[in-house]
Amino acid sequence: MKTDDNCIFCKLANGEIPTNKIYEDDLFTVILDADPVSKGHALILPKNHYANIFELGDEEASKIFTLAKKLATHMKDVLHCDGFNILQNNGEVAGQSVFHFHLHLIPRYKDAPNNKGLLGFTHAGLSEDEIKKVCEELK
Repeated sequence: MKTDDNCIFCKLANGEIPTNKIYEDDLFTVILDADPVSKGHALILPKNHYANIFELGDEEASKIFTLAKKLATHMKDVLHCDGFNILQNNGEVAGQSVFHFHLHLIPRYKDAPNNKGLLGFTHAGLSEDEIKKVCEELK
């Protein structure tokens, strides 16, 4: 197992620090977020340490969305939420504050007072030509 002794999420994922764990298997631990943005907000934590998606192992990458779908479906049934965000940040500018890859599972509720559209994003206002240029660059 590849862990980082200085990483709090490694310690949470591997049971060194008590959590509100809702799921565990050989690769992942899923805990309720300690500072949730909604009822049921959870984190999928790989037990191996990867700072971000660019370091995430292929095995974990191929399995994490299957797990996210399974848990989101279960959470929707149990919590009766009206929608769901699955969120993952890479880099400080993207909102990553703990540098251990993790996936947020965020149940959303229609009448919640903190609903702000698309998680507070605003549209970039790119023209059709600018979008086409980006498309060509990415091909």
